[in-house]
Amino acid sequence: MLITEMRTMGENIYKIRKAVGLSQEEAAWQAGISDRAFADIERGAVTPRVDSLLKICRVLKVTPDDLLTVEDTEDAMDPDNIMQQLEVLPPRDKKTVCRIVDAYVRSVKEIL
Repeated sequence: MLITEMRTMGENIYKIRKAVGLSQEEAAWQAGISDRAFADIERGAVTPRVDSLLKICRVLKVTPDDLLTVEDTEDAMDPDNIMQQLEVLPPRDKKTVCRIVDAYVRSVKEIL
């Protein structure tokens, strides 16, 4: 299930960063973002931009899915359910979803 609470995503980043043995400063430097921005993201105080999130994923050698999701239920992963949810979105939001999916797919290809 997609995480909507930025604090949970920040906790995921923190745990993974510690597991790979990087300090916050090292991870921020490798991701090309400021120490302050990285700390804010890790605390869940801010929502990272998609490009920053992808940079963090590259440094931690994880996919966005690892940072943005928790254990899925069967309903959440059902393609028909997802399509129904997309159908009710306004055109601008549909376009945003497409951009996010496209960025995600490209980032996974780069990691693999």
